[in-house]
Amino acid sequence: MSVMSIEKIVEQALQDGYLTPAMEAEVGRICDNASDLSIEEYMALDRLMGALLTGEVVAVPRKQFINVMEELVLTEAIARIAEIEATSESSLDVGDIAAYALNRLLPLYATTEEGANYQRQRAKTELQELISQQVGEAIDRYLDRPNFFPERQALGKSTGNEVLRQVSTLLQVYAPNFEQKSEF
Repeated sequence: MSVMSIEKIVEQALQDGYLTPAMEAEVGRICDNASDLSIEEYMALDRLMGALLTGEVVAVPRKQFINVMEELVLTEAIARIAEIEATSESSLDVGDIAAYALNRLLPLYATTEEGANYQRQRAKTELQELISQQVGEAIDRYLDRPNFFPERQALGKSTGNEVLRQVSTLLQVYAPNFEQKSEF
């Protein structure tokens, strides 16, 4: 997505009826980098908030599909980590280990429960050994790694209602005294 202004993004969202994750991220980026937003930008954010609340604009969830490989790797990683942590002083990060293994395995996307069940069965019969091997390697690497960046920031989680909260928070932070005048 090319760089757009808040007004253009809101205009596009109102026209399409959808606020995509990319549009949401761009609005957040603009607000984070702006020292002051203009009245037009405040009004556009206020209009977007209203449209999200009435359903005129729908926030597109980040996922309308799942990667079955993620749940299979997480299941394997959690089981292996639990064993290690129960018998040693080591503490392992599930996210780091899963990400390492997932980067070395093919994704298994599905958009329906039936598709997800098919992918799970297929993976259990054809890929379980490979999944176990990659998770094992991820754990070995994790235990051997130096602690380079202890201040690393973990990625946040976002839900559907999170968009409303974020826009509301942006409005409160960047426009504490702004209220749109009623035009009746």
